[in-house]
Amino acid sequence: MTDPWVALEPGADPVERVRALRRAHETFTTVGTVPRPVRSVVAESWRRSARAGVLPDGTAGVELTDGDLGAYRAEHPLARVMPLFRELMGTFAADGEHLLAVCDAHGRLLWVEGHPATRRRADGMNFVPGARWSESAVGTNAPGTAVAVDRPVQVFAAEHFIRRVQPWTCAAAPVHDPRTGRVLGAVDITGGDGLAHPHSLGFVQAVARAAETQLALLEPSGSALGTPLLGALGRDEAELVLDGNRIRLSRRHSEILVLLARHPEGLSGDELLCALYADESVTPVTLRAELARLRRLLGPGLLASRPYRLTAAVESDATVVERRLRAGAVTSAAEAYTGPLLPGSQAPAIVRLRERLAGELRSALIAHRDPDLLADWAHAPWGEDDLEVWRALAAVRPTAQVRARLAALEAELTAPPGRTRGRTSDATWLQRPPA
Repeated sequence: MTDPWVALEPGADPVERVRALRRAHETFTTVGTVPRPVRSVVAESWRRSARAGVLPDGTAGVELTDGDLGAYRAEHPLARVMPLFRELMGTFAADGEHLLAVCDAHGRLLWVEGHPATRRRADGMNFVPGARWSESAVGTNAPGTAVAVDRPVQVFAAEHFIRRVQPWTCAAAPVHDPRTGRVLGAVDITGGDGLAHPHSLGFVQAVARAAETQLALLEPSGSALGTPLLGALGRDEAELVLDGNRIRLSRRHSEILVLLARHPEGLSGDELLCALYADESVTPVTLRAELARLRRLLGPGLLASRPYRLTAAVESDATVVERRLRAGAVTSAAEAYTGPLLPGSQAPAIVRLRERLAGELRSALIAHRDPDLLADWAHAPWGEDDLEVWRALAAVRPTAQVRARLAALEAELTAPPGRTRGRTSDATWLQRPPA
């Protein structure tokens, strides 16, 4: 192979290649070694799939359905470029009896469109909107692997880790946020062996770059120019997007804005003082000075007084999580939760809000019993010592690694003082900032 990212170069015999890949797949799943003909990108993906506990006879699970799926798709950044995907790929997919698919950064399929007969066939392997096709869930596949390695990738026939996917060929490319470089998801073309060509890989890569260009042209977004956006989850200093500008706030200003955003009716000076300061010796003069500095930072008109209030509605990421939880959209709520609310804050009202939000989401995840969502929480900095979540994860995904971690946590809980680093309290795991 002159290009290790291309599955089948022109002139190669696809039938013989399939035979060789099936023999290699059988060898790997039987004895754990990868024979030489397998591409390095596929071999590494197979190894990651095996470490994740993916079974060759497994299938994808559907995580998002009905209203949960609709709400999540409507708010996802890639919804803004779906018209572009359809324009560039729709006819190609329909005429070639292929599928156009778009997934998020966790490998969850958000849209699957294309030839009707091909869609019906794909339904048999749960290649449907709302299904999780991450590499850790279903093994080697183009959209999941493209997100995992953050580059365009083509997967041909028996290169797929799960056997029921091996009749298919797909090519996918990640799509990035043009401002931050963060992976938003991937765009994929899925169909038969005819896609095993360098052109299909170049095609999806070009479509992904066009989508990133379109997203850049759409910035600043309509929401940034309209409703102010407050990001306070997983960070000690919140960020406010106001009139297209990003304002980094001090910790105290972050606390004030979080509280005022939650109380559109306003708060008196005494109410704010009690909410922000555990030390009763702090005087109203100190608070007024902070509010004066915040008013200068925000510009005229947004912060009013008597009572202190915001003159425009401010949407915060914390309220997004709360709204999705109230709607029963647990997966969407977990996706929006990027960490504890202002984790370094000791303001009494912020501590209460932080613990309540994390506790409600944590309880919902345990009740939901989704192994991937529980694993996401358990492996996050704020959940690594969360015994109840690890117990819930062990009940639905009892791998050796999970059982070992659970045993270690339970041993720490019962160890005599001075013999262990200690089980962190609920308050501590809620306040620990992300790495």
